[in-house]
Amino acid sequence: MGKESTTKISSGPAKPGEPRQVPFGSNSVRLSACEWLVVGVICVGMLLFWPRLWERFEKFEPGPDCRLPYELSSDYWLYGRYCRSACSQYETLVIGDSVIWGHYVSADNTLSADLNKNAGRTRFANLGVDGFHPAVLGGLLKYYGRAISGKKVIIQLNPLWMSSAKHDLQTDKEWRFNHPKLVPQFTPEIPCYKESYSGRISIAVGRCVPLLGWTSHLKIAYFDNMDLPTWTMEHPYANPLAAITLAPAASADGSLVENVSWVDKGLRKDDLQWVEPATSLQWRFFRQTVELLKARGNTVFVLVGPFNEHMLTDDSLNTYRRLKDEIGTWLSDNNIAYYMPAALPSEVYRDASHPIAQGYAILAKQLFENESFKSTILGGD
Repeated sequence: MGKESTTKISSGPAKPGEPRQVPFGSNSVRLSACEWLVVGVICVGMLLFWPRLWERFEKFEPGPDCRLPYELSSDYWLYGRYCRSACSQYETLVIGDSVIWGHYVSADNTLSADLNKNAGRTRFANLGVDGFHPAVLGGLLKYYGRAISGKKVIIQLNPLWMSSAKHDLQTDKEWRFNHPKLVPQFTPEIPCYKESYSGRISIAVGRCVPLLGWTSHLKIAYFDNMDLPTWTMEHPYANPLAAITLAPAASADGSLVENVSWVDKGLRKDDLQWVEPATSLQWRFFRQTVELLKARGNTVFVLVGPFNEHMLTDDSLNTYRRLKDEIGTWLSDNNIAYYMPAALPSEVYRDASHPIAQGYAILAKQLFENESFKSTILGGD
């Protein structure tokens, strides 16, 4: 048998005449302190600046009466980009839930589009998002709508979110409501929100790291809201790079154009169990959002409704009117301009809170005739 070769490993300095021994280590590549510094700088740069650099490559040019596509409602990173674009182009931003977004109408028949028609030019931008409610709208604006500063803002309050303890997020039983990543994760407590403590920490960190928002954007916009391993399993012969088309808003906006009233659909009157404003979580979150917008130097105008009062039983209607009075009192006491329209004609509602195209046209005309709206939003126009 041949003589086995052995490797002598020395931890000390080499003796005179002996070759220098390399200290033992498991890593094949060793970095010096300066090299680690360079790596750290590159990583920090990726965290902070790569998402903005990506915007130079990805096509996103929202035109007049644009709205965030329904399929991208959870793409908060893209919403932040849309906010920056809208703030640079338009005088007034219209913010709210699916009523502002226009769930049953096309993009050119939403409230903001009809306001533009009345103005005779494009000055209103639709920043509504389908599926939102006050508890999450505040988080969206706080973390992703920082560009909304020093602007005129119309923000809509949909009373539907106060129509039951469930809608108001007050039930103790877990309820998987829309966009839980945007609600406050620790305080105030939301009884129906049962996310784990580690999950809440992960969500809170994700809001503050732009790179995480960008990776979520890629997943939602190009990979059907799946992570890369899952997507490749679903599309085993597809090239993941080919899926990144650099045109995230190219798909249809997902609206359901249905110009049919609630009566024609056979819907019945409802005895809604309204939550008192004094105990309402949604009303609390809405007030906080208004204060946030004001603190950023925005001129705020609140639109309450338009709620379908024709759809309420007599007792429910009386309670709702008292609720509106309390809301109006708070807005007046805090010097916040608002418009609380009377119920629109019954035939222009699709359900409890969404107008159809004719309803938006009527509401836009009413706003342009309202003195508070003219002085706060239109100014000297």
